[in-house]
Parts: sequence; C-alpha cells; structure tokens
Amino acid sequence: MTGIGLLNEKPLHASLKQWYARPGDRFEVPVDGFVIDIVRDDLLIEIQTRNFASINAKLCKLTQSYEVRLVYPVVQEKWIVRPAAGNGGMVVRRKSPKRGRLEDLFWELVSIPQLLSHPNFSLEVLLIREEEARRYEAKRKWRRRGWTIEGRRLVDVVDRRVFRDPADWLAFVPDGLQSFTTKDLATIADTSRELAQKMAYCFRQARMIELIGRQGRANLYRVARTQSSSGR
Repeated sequence: MTGIGLLNEKPLHASLKQWYARPGDRFEVPVDGFVIDIVRDDLLIEIQTRNFASINAKLCKLTQSYEVRLVYPVVQEKWIVRPAAGNGGMVVRRKSPKRGRLEDLFWELVSIPQLLSHPNFSLEVLLIREEEARRYEAKRKWRRRGWTIEGRRLVDVVDRRVFRDPADWLAFVPDGLQSFTTKDLATIADTSRELAQKMAYCFRQARMIELIGRQGRANLYRVARTQSSSGR
C-alpha cells in the first residue's frame, strides 16, 4: 500500500484504510488534482478521522463528477495508554468513561451539511474501539496536566452504518410528528440540546426539514414537503 501522502499518514487512518480495503482496490490515486485514499471501481473513498472542514472543498469538487464516499470513525469505546509513573518501560491502560454514539457525527457534519442530500455523496460511519497513547510534556502542564496525545490506534470495528439518501438521514428525526423542535430531537435521541441544534442545522441546510414557525422561543420544524411526498 504505497503512494503519495503515506509519509504523513496517522496510525488510525492507516489501520482504517487497511480494515476497509477489498481485493482490487487502488490506493492513493490522483484524481483531478486530489489524492484519493481508495478507488473501488467507480467509487472514490475518503477516510477522515476528524476535521471535515479541511476536506469540504475537495468533496464538493469531486462530487460534481464522481460518486464519493466519506468514511468516518465514531469512537464508541476508548482505552487511554500512558507510561506509568516511576516504572521504566511500564504502561498504564485505563478505559475512558466517555462513550461515543452515532449522533456524534453531527459535530463534524456541520462543516459539510450541503452534501447530505447530494446524489453523488454517501457517508459510512464506523463505530470503533481505539487506544489513545499519551505522553507527558512538562511544558504543557496547563493542558491535561501535561499529558498530550501521541497517537490513536484502531482496536476493532464494532458496527457500521451507511447514509446514502434523505430517508437514511431522516431516521434521526422523530417519526409521526407533524412538527418538532430541537428539544424534541434531543429528547428522542437522548442527547444534548446543542448537538440537536447541529442536527437541525444540517438537515435544514440539506433541505430535508423546513422552518415553519416558532414554539415559544424555539424554532419549529417539519420534514420538508418534498421528503414527505417521497414516502416518509
């Protein structure tokens, strides 16, 4: 698996690419001035572990002419690995109490909401377990008490979910309601109001939901008529 861009490839990205690969795939392929992680027949596959804003322009350009799939890992479980104090060569491995969930992808999707309804775009979420290696830097005591992230490593993939069309995305929206607020979204998804607001922003930018008024201080939404008439 050699090619352009591998020199600076992070371990988690490399591991996900290896896990995702199939026989016949081509790697690090130049396409229209960009380097694509995986080319599978006519499908361009990009693996991005964070910061969708950095590839917004790339995805917008490529989806004009090609079918593009973005693969993104959501960390469902994480183990933190760091050197043990006073024990040369020994490490401490502990499980983080934080658990990721599917809805966490919207923290990143706010950077590319217009692509959610693009016919040439799909997103595949991989729910993963990972190890996060940390090292101590005395000069950085102001942050994480001096511990910095050295790297992330894939342990395994727990589940996967593909979003191709509006019906897939609208599964996050309360079914059967004539209208809803972001509070309703947060309640149904059992998540924070802030994240629900980002979900609503993405769906509205993708023209999957529409603003129909106010309920007190909250915006009131409904599924867009074009989506309702197509079977939802």
